[in-house]
Amino acid sequence: MDAVNRAADLLKHHRESIDRLDAILVFTLAERFKHTQAVGKLKAEHALPPSDPAREARQIERLQRLAEEADLDPEFARKFLNFIISEVIRHHETFQK
Repeated sequence: MDAVNRAADLLKHHRESIDRLDAILVFTLAERFKHTQAVGKLKAEHALPPSDPAREARQIERLQRLAEEADLDPEFARKFLNFIISEVIRHHETFQK
């Protein structure tokens, strides 16, 4: 097998792995949002605020530590979790109305 064919084969395998991982991410996020939806409903039923800044800060710190352990850019992890948290809060606010 020549170098070009080997590269094409490796590229194919990497892309297949990426596709599988993308599916895992989507299903994992869906499962996570099922739980956060339940939390939002519980908060609304008990007149609790839709956000918990102290917990959110702890989670961001935790995720950044995990990112460092996983050799992932902690700043990317922080931005990613902030995006997820903002979506969760947005969903929780809809339950408050």
